[in-house]
Amino acid sequence: MKRFWIRRGLRFLGFTLLFVGLAGLVVMTLWNALLPAILGVSVITFWQALGLLVLSRILFGGFGPRGGGFRGGPGWRGSRADWKQKMSERWESMTPEQREQMKAQWRSRCGEGRRGDGRWGRSRWERGPHPEQPGSTEPAEPGSTTAQV
Repeated sequence: MKRFWIRRGLRFLGFTLLFVGLAGLVVMTLWNALLPAILGVSVITFWQALGLLVLSRILFGGFGPRGGGFRGGPGWRGSRADWKQKMSERWESMTPEQREQMKAQWRSRCGEGRRGDGRWGRSRWERGPHPEQPGSTEPAEPGSTTAQV
C-alpha cells in the first residue's frame, strides 16, 4: 500500500514538472517568435519564461485551488456570485420598509445615476425617453433653463 502512494506521488510530481516545463517552453517560444519583431524587445531564456509565468499567476490568477484571487480565495467571480446569493437571500427576508431603507442607503452611497436625474435603479424601458431628448413626450422640469420649442 505504501508503494502505491509513493509511485502515485512521484507520477504526480513528474507530470507537474512536465507541464510546467512545457508551459515555460511555450511562453519562451511565443515571446521569442513574436515580441522582438513587434516591439523590439530582447529574447528571453527558459528560466525567464518560467519567471513570467509565475509573475502572471501571482498578478492575475493567484494560487487558490480554483485559480482564485491573490490570497488563494475564490477570486472575484466566486465572491461576486456568493455576494449576489447572500444579497438575494437578505432581500427576500426584508420587509418593504427595510427594502426602501436599503435602497436609500445605496442611493446615498452610489449617487443618483450617471446624469443625476433621480432615476437610479430603473431600466431605460421603465423610465421612458429622457426629457432632453428630441421627440420626448415628458415635460421639462420646472426651473430648467431649456426652452420648449
